[in-house]
Amino acid sequence: MTHRIQLAVHRWTRLVTRLAVVLLLATGGLVTNLASPAQPAYAHASLVETSPLDGEVLASPPTEVRLRFNEAVSFNERSIQLLDTNAEKLAIGTPGHVDGKGNTAQVSLPTDLAEGTYVLAWRVTSADSHVVSGALTFSIGHPSATAAPVEQDAHRAVVVVDAVGRALAFLGMALALGGALFVAVLWPAGRTDRRGRRIVWSGFVVLAAGTVVVLLVQGPYAAGTSLAGVFDPDLLGATLSTRLGHALLARLVIVLALGVAFGLAVRHRSRSATTATATTGTATTGTATTGTATTGTATTGTATTATATTATATIGTTTTGTTTIGTAGATSRIVLPAVAAVGAVALPLTWTLTDHAQTGVQTWLAVPATSLHLLAMALWLGGLITLAACVLIPAGRRETSQAITLAPALPRFSGLAQVCFAVIAATGVYLSWRQVGTWAALGATDFGRLLLVKLAVVLVVVGLAAGARRFVRRRGREPFGLDATPAIAVRRLRRSVVGEILLGVAVVSITAVLVNTVPARTSYAPPVHTTVPIPAAAAESAAGLRDASVEVNIEPARAGNNVADIYLTGPDGSLVAVPEISGRLESPDRDVPALPVTVTAAEPGHYVANSMSIPFPGEWVLRLDIRVSDFDETPVRVQFTAR
Repeated sequence: MTHRIQLAVHRWTRLVTRLAVVLLLATGGLVTNLASPAQPAYAHASLVETSPLDGEVLASPPTEVRLRFNEAVSFNERSIQLLDTNAEKLAIGTPGHVDGKGNTAQVSLPTDLAEGTYVLAWRVTSADSHVVSGALTFSIGHPSATAAPVEQDAHRAVVVVDAVGRALAFLGMALALGGALFVAVLWPAGRTDRRGRRIVWSGFVVLAAGTVVVLLVQGPYAAGTSLAGVFDPDLLGATLSTRLGHALLARLVIVLALGVAFGLAVRHRSRSATTATATTGTATTGTATTGTATTGTATTGTATTATATTATATIGTTTTGTTTIGTAGATSRIVLPAVAAVGAVALPLTWTLTDHAQTGVQTWLAVPATSLHLLAMALWLGGLITLAACVLIPAGRRETSQAITLAPALPRFSGLAQVCFAVIAATGVYLSWRQVGTWAALGATDFGRLLLVKLAVVLVVVGLAAGARRFVRRRGREPFGLDATPAIAVRRLRRSVVGEILLGVAVVSITAVLVNTVPARTSYAPPVHTTVPIPAAAAESAAGLRDASVEVNIEPARAGNNVADIYLTGPDGSLVAVPEISGRLESPDRDVPALPVTVTAAEPGHYVANSMSIPFPGEWVLRLDIRVSDFDETPVRVQFTAR
């Protein structure tokens, strides 16, 4: 008995250790990435318009502030705050939407604001469940010498815990769905194998735990508080009222339903095996009893009666058992597969209906494509881990001399993996185009660079999988003894599969980071580089400006602070100096006043606007007034698009 207990403890220890290594690999990359100084941006929606404008000087206090975003946002009563020059919070109205439009926010302001500069800080949640934060300043009467500083970044611990929770949920889904499919369908002996069932149950636990972590952390993440906010019932209630909260609750319900279905499936298989064994034993005993009764001479009548009674009892028992087994079999063949199929399809939707797929272009196609992408990845990675743990790796020392049969589990999984890779490739190409948009954005954005790393890892996985596929075609249906010569090939297969698992976990880690990174199509802003000729009338009144031009470079050409380099070049490419250049930023929208742009001389012929503030994305015109003499000035307009 003691020896058995030691073996059981040893097996549990090995299984827990393997799962712990996988979990550490899944979260280690995330923690390293998020704890580094170069933390990626997490804002996915972008501010399109504000009223008043950022930096605007007003003659009288505004009655309200309005914000307009490029997608729907949600917020609570603490999402918008007004700060005076002393960084003290002022009482404002309750934030709400403008005319019920989901992509807007408005808040009423006090009517007795004194002269000076005020900061309006906002922190809202975008449609893809990620937080958008920012601040704008406006002045009444005249600007103040200083403005209140605003901390916009989320607490580092909150961001790390949120990303780790998302990664655990991804990995748990893979172990639960992929492992369950392998154990219940691809591997006939899987339902009675303890290691397989433990892996699947571990997947359900990890998936539920990761979901609960995201649910609890979303409140302080959206509010910008510390991890102590996970115990705030108001923040939890605010999360449960959002689309993300509904999706997380639905995910927990789906996990529960799938867990019950898997438990019934493996329980029915175990009962079937037990019933078959018991039936065989009864039949053998019955035969022996009949022989004894026929041979006996002392109590022939009694024996005959006993035999008849036994036969009657046996018939009754068989009838009842057949009915029970038949009902359970129908449930196993129809109800459980239906529940499993619906749950497997619905589970990825709890991600795709609240992430990047829900926003941007072609959402009608992006949602099913992303769902298929996640489902295929889960079935492949979860099945691969279960295959390695249950089929390719021996359970203990007593099994090292036994032969392992790779058929039919390995050929079946190899076929499934081939289908999964085809789905991953097809949907991945489409989703990459949708989130990136242009080739230049691949190397110029965090999202694009992460996507390139993920692609490189996937290509290595494909190479390893191709080698395993060749192995299956050649020898996959042969039994291999671990102590025999062919065991060398099995060990090579094991190393290949372990490599696939490690790289697959790396892909899961990168995917979790990509979910929290601004898509390249949104974040990429190609720098403006344009050349405008000097008007002929101005060239006639200034020496050296005949056939000259103005070259303008604006970086990063997006909402916020930008740097504009202005070069006046003659026909031979040399720089031409002028007495002065002044500028202002104009919008085609007549309701938006022109904003002054300070231009200074960096060197003769080279002028710089170091702090050109663009209030919101869209079409803009940089008007440059070039003074060519003491009395003459000519305007040059440079049109550009800010992202």
